[in-house]
Amino acid sequence: MQVTVITLFPELIRSVIQIGVLGRAVERGQVQVEAVSPREFASDARRTVDDRPFGGGPGMVMKVEPTRSAVRAAIADLPVGSRRIYLGADGVPLTQAKVAELAALPGMVLLAGRYEGVDERLLSTEVDETISIGDYVLSGGELPALVLIDAVVRTLPGVLGDEESALQDSFMTGLLDWPHYTRPEELDALKVPDVLIGGNHEAIRRWRLKQALGRTWLRRPDLLAAKTLNAEEQTLLAEFKSEQAG
Repeated sequence: MQVTVITLFPELIRSVIQIGVLGRAVERGQVQVEAVSPREFASDARRTVDDRPFGGGPGMVMKVEPTRSAVRAAIADLPVGSRRIYLGADGVPLTQAKVAELAALPGMVLLAGRYEGVDERLLSTEVDETISIGDYVLSGGELPALVLIDAVVRTLPGVLGDEESALQDSFMTGLLDWPHYTRPEELDALKVPDVLIGGNHEAIRRWRLKQALGRTWLRRPDLLAAKTLNAEEQTLLAEFKSEQAG
């Protein structure tokens, strides 16, 4: 996959993509991430990329011309079928289903806004979709772009050392993840559940599924309401609720 981020702060993107899972994927060539500034496409001596908003009000708005040139140059260098995405609070939510959809693309241009945002005419003509990472406002689109890249890249084949890791993540099955434990077995009188130590793989599987169902019921009932539970899941959720009531 090839990704180009259009940003006024390319150094921010470049520093983060060197770290962790994403950094290893970049190093191995499993994903290519470039960061390009609209300032490179500005035509005036001061390389101006923003201007005052029509209608007045505080803040500045990113200008069309240099930003549009940056987006067009980026998409021209990516494979056919790549998508142009703006990171904005008014976009569709970034869900695991959306991540899976994006992971199937050959490439993405991610436009990170700053100031009061980007001229609407640019968004209506040069962007395929707008994506939000949550119902809150950040100073710019760089962090959302990095969140999106990380979420997508870790699902690509061969990126994680254990392919099962991605499959067992929260939201992959419509449920939150189950609790995880490691050594020591007892810490400040808190013990690891016996089932995880006993070596019965079927019992462990059922315990994990029950905990995932229960945690989703407690913390994200909206996810559970959108999921059709099979007979086993219904039984395990009922057991969890009974245990909580007791």
